[in-house]
Amino acid sequence: MPPGITDKDYVIAQYDGAVAYMDACIQSIFNALEAMGIQDETIVVLNGDHGETLYDHECWFDHHGIYDVTLHVPLIIRYPGKIPAGQRVPGFNQHKDLVPTILELAEIGAGINFDGRSLIPMINSEVTSHESEIYLTECTWMRKHGWRTPEWKLIRALEPDFHFKPAVELYNLIRDPDENDNLAESHPDVVELLTKRMNAWIAKREAETGLENPIHNQGDWHGHADVGPFKTSQQAYDTLHIGNPGQAAKLQAKSRE
Repeated sequence: MPPGITDKDYVIAQYDGAVAYMDACIQSIFNALEAMGIQDETIVVLNGDHGETLYDHECWFDHHGIYDVTLHVPLIIRYPGKIPAGQRVPGFNQHKDLVPTILELAEIGAGINFDGRSLIPMINSEVTSHESEIYLTECTWMRKHGWRTPEWKLIRALEPDFHFKPAVELYNLIRDPDENDNLAESHPDVVELLTKRMNAWIAKREAETGLENPIHNQGDWHGHADVGPFKTSQQAYDTLHIGNPGQAAKLQAKSRE
């Protein structure tokens, strides 16, 4: 455990409390809609931008990495008459699918060729997923990208990270859904296959957009001028580790200047 933390469940309870508080706030929205008489003619969407790493993967209480605890976010849509109540939809979707879905529900033709696609065919059980394989990136606390299929997750570091993780990680999501058993060394053939699929998708998108993949050109992505890509995990740790609540407060104050 990190210094000063002796009970992980206490910290997790604070997170649970924040979730309970948000539940109460959401209830106030429904109360207001009901008071205005528009509850059943309003599209209500609850969504998150990222999950959370509590004690998973020794990343400690933040949303680091591209493990599923960070990738998996809530998506709840309420629209009586158009969305079946209480239905849980299997399959994969991404944030890019949300706007096309809302526009279709609102019967608005935007005339835009979105990257995402409406989730209505999935809700109506017409398709299982629009995409079964997904490209993953992170460039907040570490610079990594990866490839996820229904069975496998590949993670490749583009520079050393401050959690001292290996450069290549491979997980069998069916046998090991919590992603604790790195199979990269024992399954190099799968690493090679998924890397080829990922690189082919990147090349396809670069050809379609005329732009180079931005994850490859981030420079001082960490906010520290003239440092460039980290050479070692120790350098990343010494540069990015906040250290204590006082230091965190100073960084937050500086970001607001």
